[in-house]
Amino acid sequence: MKKIIFAVAVVIALIGAWFLGDTGQVNPPVIAQEISMQEPQVTDIEIQEVVETPEITEAPEVQEISEVQEIPEELETTSEAGLPAVTTIPPTTTAITTVPAVVEPEALPELVQDDGSFTVTLSINVERILHNMHLLHSDKHELVPADGWILRPVQVTAYPGESVFDVLQRETRERRIHMVSRFTPMFNSAYIEAINNLFEFDVGHLSGWMYSVNGDFKGFGSTLAILNPNDVIEWHYTVELGRDLGVFYGV
Repeated sequence: MKKIIFAVAVVIALIGAWFLGDTGQVNPPVIAQEISMQEPQVTDIEIQEVVETPEITEAPEVQEISEVQEIPEELETTSEAGLPAVTTIPPTTTAITTVPAVVEPEALPELVQDDGSFTVTLSINVERILHNMHLLHSDKHELVPADGWILRPVQVTAYPGESVFDVLQRETRERRIHMVSRFTPMFNSAYIEAINNLFEFDVGHLSGWMYSVNGDFKGFGSTLAILNPNDVIEWHYTVELGRDLGVFYGV
């Protein structure tokens, strides 16, 4: 029993000696060295990471700034490059402005078409009757338009060699306007007796129908008045043999 207790005591003493010797002499220097070795390494790594991090963050900022600065340059370059394309437009515009010069000759066929036809203006007026309604039989008052126009000025078609009478006859027929004429061998021309049922002598013994071309009252029958492009034909009812229209035939 004593031997056992002695052996245990020896073992405890050895363990204590080993423990004290290990922590007091050997281990602390080793731990200090490990700490001293680790601290600089950790510090260096942290410093490097801290230093590298701003370098990484700054680099994209510099790149982004350079990209932002380059974009306007590209836009400006693009806009400047676009200017020559715009400057090429004036020749096109000039070409367009020359189109009216081509259109103007095309306006002439309105006077002379491919088939030789052309345009004239025709009108029929009874204004002078309005000033002498007391001379017109009451049964015919309704035949006189309130504004004096049986046919307001209108552009119509005429053909080469046609006369004032030809156009009047065709247009009154197409427009269903009553018209009566007779041929007079003495004048070798048609004579207009009535338009819209308003006959010669209905408003006095000097009343009847007269015509003018371009404002000129002709002294011959309407069959003999050959038309030209753009002529203006006017038929008037006269009450004083033309004097109320400014025409005098010596009567």
